[in-house]
Amino acid sequence: GLTEGGRAAGVAISLYGVRSARNWGCGDFRDLLAVVDWAAESLQASFVALNPLHAIQNRQPFNTSPYSPNSIFYQNYLYLDVEAIEEFARSARVRELRHRSDICAELEELRDAAFIDYERVSVLKLRFLKLMFADFLREWRGRSQRAQEFRGFQEREGLLLERFATYCALDEHLHRRNPKVWTWPQWPPKYRDPDGPATAAFRQKHWRQVLFYQYLQWQINRQLEHVQRYACSRGLSIGLYHDLALATDRFGSDLWAHRPFFATGCRVGSPPDDFSPQGQDWGFPPPHSARHWEDGYRLFTESLRKNCRHGGALRMDHVMRLFRLYWIPDGYDASQGAYVRELSEDYLRLLALESVRNRVVIVGEDLGTVEPAIRESLARFGILSYRLFYFEKNGEEFKNYDTYPEQALVSSTTHDLATIAGYWVGADIEARRKARIIGKDGYRSQLAARAHDKQKMLDALFRAGLLPAALPRSADQ
Repeated sequence: GLTEGGRAAGVAISLYGVRSARNWGCGDFRDLLAVVDWAAESLQASFVALNPLHAIQNRQPFNTSPYSPNSIFYQNYLYLDVEAIEEFARSARVRELRHRSDICAELEELRDAAFIDYERVSVLKLRFLKLMFADFLREWRGRSQRAQEFRGFQEREGLLLERFATYCALDEHLHRRNPKVWTWPQWPPKYRDPDGPATAAFRQKHWRQVLFYQYLQWQINRQLEHVQRYACSRGLSIGLYHDLALATDRFGSDLWAHRPFFATGCRVGSPPDDFSPQGQDWGFPPPHSARHWEDGYRLFTESLRKNCRHGGALRMDHVMRLFRLYWIPDGYDASQGAYVRELSEDYLRLLALESVRNRVVIVGEDLGTVEPAIRESLARFGILSYRLFYFEKNGEEFKNYDTYPEQALVSSTTHDLATIAGYWVGADIEARRKARIIGKDGYRSQLAARAHDKQKMLDALFRAGLLPAALPRSADQ
């Protein structure tokens, strides 16, 4: 689904940050429909790119980053348009609750807040969703079309969904009993085994809680499918462009449910470079490749299918993971790690196969320390490179748009670099100074280099006819 001439253009958003007068304090799938309308009407875009929609904990003090999710297989219920679910209109209890003055005041506060309050939004949405689920249970026991659709979803998702929902139910149950219990390593030992008899007994006794979390994923699946169909109907040739995170939270659902597929005794990171002179420690375990190979790469394949089934493109964060990862042994810092090679041909063949099966464009984020052979292999399998304007130069000059590789997606920035506005004022350099990553000399030299690059950027935009002739040629403009 590329536009005439082989090129497609789109806009990237962080869905959680979309503001509207009707959402519940966090961008949701109805907001996404509005973004699709804007992209179609004002931009004539081919796609809307999204942050990873992965499930996260939605609570403090543990991370709320979509790039370090609770699970890479399932999505965050915060994005649900609660009012679009059938039970919202059908339930008198839900309608009565929605119009209470305290609920209206809470919604106004959440919409007007300077930052997204994941925890409060989560608590509020769960309150409504549980009431709605109680109404759905009566229908579920019957033979209605929706009940059969839900059972079909459960059957297709199988053990993967059952384990995720069991984890969510256990997490909620144990944290309610003891608010100091935040992560599964703190759970009673009998519940740390997803296949153990205590876990099975819990799942049987608390089946409604488990079913509730399956119900949430079913509703997410339905709403996301609707958005993709709508995007295509509005003329977006690709539709939604999803993002698959590299990491999974070491205290999250995936580690609890699939522990043998992760290596122990080390973490993943990156070696020292100009952006991080001390290296980076990302704090999550690397995959156990031999175990994945023995299992026929089932989980890897599922991670692709789950994240591209309602979209036309999938970005794979840190695609070098398919070739090598930087392992940091426990007890050592990020400067003392080493690269460990992966079975790249296996992964690339599976990626290409799933791309064809699901009719999606695959974009590999190949930034950082990248060997030329990696990009050659990605191109051989039809995986698009990911190029940032910041980094693309011929000598000191920024490249013209027509010199980029044909098989590439080009972006102004990415999630772990400064925004254009932040780049222009040097906010990233200032952050490095405040974090003591760079000293006074490094600070001054990076500011000088930034001023030089800003002028070169203006020169490149001027050459391409994207700046008016009267714009002053100054790095401060």
